[in-house]
Amino acid sequence: MAFLLLGLMACDNDDPEPVNEEELITTVRVTFTPSGGGSAIVATFQDLDGEGGNAPVITNPTLAANTTYSVSVEFLNESETPTEDITEEVEEEAEEHQVFFVAASGLNFTYAYNDEDGNGKPLGLMGTATTGDASNGTLTVLLIHEPNKSASGVSAGDPTNAGGEEDVRVNFSATIQ
Repeated sequence: MAFLLLGLMACDNDDPEPVNEEELITTVRVTFTPSGGGSAIVATFQDLDGEGGNAPVITNPTLAANTTYSVSVEFLNESETPTEDITEEVEEEAEEHQVFFVAASGLNFTYAYNDEDGNGKPLGLMGTATTGDASNGTLTVLLIHEPNKSASGVSAGDPTNAGGEEDVRVNFSATIQ
């Protein structure tokens, strides 16, 4: 009888709700397709063992100067079989995510959003990149979970006031030639 009473007391409705656990993102793939035709350029970051361990394998983008590109971003967990497409979850939870493209000063690169969440705020899985004259620099691709999309500059692609939590940050060494 004591065990039954103890068991009933342990089954309490005050148990915390499960937390939306952060997914492992092992691979970030950014595809730049020239608007005027031509071959797509794919920048990749792949770290199959996650943080620590082996260094990630990075394929940096070399883009043409004064060109417009359609851009798509994919997030994958390739440590699972079959590969888990995290991009689908980001799309499903669009109000809770935003992708940012941050070009270091001196890199002649701008990004405009072509997709949005259900509230009309930017998502960033699809966009348009425009390059200027030849330059080199860091292009950071950043996925933030639960950003404040109404904060100053966030809708324009500036993560400074976004808050939230970084799901992944990749620094590509970009070349525009």
